[in-house]
Amino acid sequence: MEMMVSMWIVVLSAILGGFVTVKWVLMSVNWWVYETKLGDKQYCLPPGDLGWPFIGNMWSFLRAFKSKDPDSFIHSFVSRFGDVGIYKAFMFGNPSVIVTMPETCKRVLNDDNAFKPGWPTSAVELVGKKSFIGISYEEHKRLRRLTAASINGHEALSIYIPYIEDNVVSALEKWSELGEIEFLTHLRMLTFRIIMFIFLSSESQEVMEALEKEYTALNHGVRSMAINLPGFAYYNALKARKNLVAVFQSVVNERRSRGKANASSLKMNDMLDALLDVKDEKGEPLDDEEIIDIMLMYLNAGHESSAHTTMWATVFLQQHPEFLAKAKAEQERIAKKRSPTKEGLTLVEIREMKYLSKVIDETMRLITFSLTVFREALTDVNINGYVIPKGWKILVWFRSIHLDPEIYPNPKEFNPSRWDDHTAKANTFLPFGAGSRLCPGNDLAKLEIAIFLHHFLLNYRLERVNPESRVRYLPHTRPADNCLARVNRLTPSPPNKY
Repeated sequence: MEMMVSMWIVVLSAILGGFVTVKWVLMSVNWWVYETKLGDKQYCLPPGDLGWPFIGNMWSFLRAFKSKDPDSFIHSFVSRFGDVGIYKAFMFGNPSVIVTMPETCKRVLNDDNAFKPGWPTSAVELVGKKSFIGISYEEHKRLRRLTAASINGHEALSIYIPYIEDNVVSALEKWSELGEIEFLTHLRMLTFRIIMFIFLSSESQEVMEALEKEYTALNHGVRSMAINLPGFAYYNALKARKNLVAVFQSVVNERRSRGKANASSLKMNDMLDALLDVKDEKGEPLDDEEIIDIMLMYLNAGHESSAHTTMWATVFLQQHPEFLAKAKAEQERIAKKRSPTKEGLTLVEIREMKYLSKVIDETMRLITFSLTVFREALTDVNINGYVIPKGWKILVWFRSIHLDPEIYPNPKEFNPSRWDDHTAKANTFLPFGAGSRLCPGNDLAKLEIAIFLHHFLLNYRLERVNPESRVRYLPHTRPADNCLARVNRLTPSPPNKY
């Protein structure tokens, strides 16, 4: 009997030893492939690990972000390797370095000589090789200069206000009559309609609904694992991109034909017309691929962040009556001061919304719509005594900064009043990134959100059907039920126009 027990102990020990050995071998594959070839530089890499072969640290990343505690992913690095703010990992198919502190983020985001965009190949394939995430620094600077005025200039923002306001007012009135709706889904359609008008002057409901569905599939695939098999997000996203490119190619063809037929009277009405009219230093126009990729990028980014931020700001205010009262009182003061003969909000009034601006900033901080951006080292770079090897990816982890208790006390608490006596230090508030590649649509996004909240606070309230709905964190933070709710009007009839 004792001999049998001893034999089983030996067998189990052998099996356990085998598992340990296999695990050690597997965990050493990425080290052998990516680190040993660095020579002595491997000993200067940041602390961390490159995880399993091929998948690296992605399983632990996905597991954390599909749980109730997405920050457990970074916390695991901190607990194992110390709070150094820079860690090596294997993410999205590449050896990478994750930076989580303001100073390291500042260095990466602002040093264009040492770092270039480093988005995963799969993301570049989906968004476009000639979009802002796939082009060189010089080309990015040129195209940004050509396009930014169309969406962020003072004149452009003033022009868009009446259109945005008309759509917000009519949408809220319609939603209040529909009963239960997916609040986030309807907000995404609203912001998509607005961005479509700005970029394409298109108001076809049928076309917009079809395009918005394709953009949803595209967006879900951008940060997914690049598995091009049926049933996976990346596979669906590639199909969506193909469909979107076909639609936009037909629009570009139609615009070019219209331009040739009406060359003498052609007038730039929207951003597509502006892009078609652009000439480089040699007098050459942009080619179709450049135009389509830029449009796809802007249209995708231009409605997702606005819709999600608007939804969460509305939800957070409803959850905190004291902040709701302050925000509403400010909007009532602005509306009361308005001359009876004046129609609609003005840019001056929107810039007077000081407290509402704090609400929006606090919402963007708390949800951190884009949890990271990607860069790639152009050369070996030394940061805080560690070497980031040439060709390695860098993930600037915004979420860690926005939820750092040393920067923002009680960071997971929604508190717009924290901004009353708080001026964000450099690189501690990065909802739109930083440096030369700062999101060019930041002012337009905040304009949309402010206009919506102005009318919502004055005339409506949100009644969620499942206030305890589980929160999903990928690709962006949102309730699992897309905020199923009723939009209830506070007055028996809609207000007169503004």
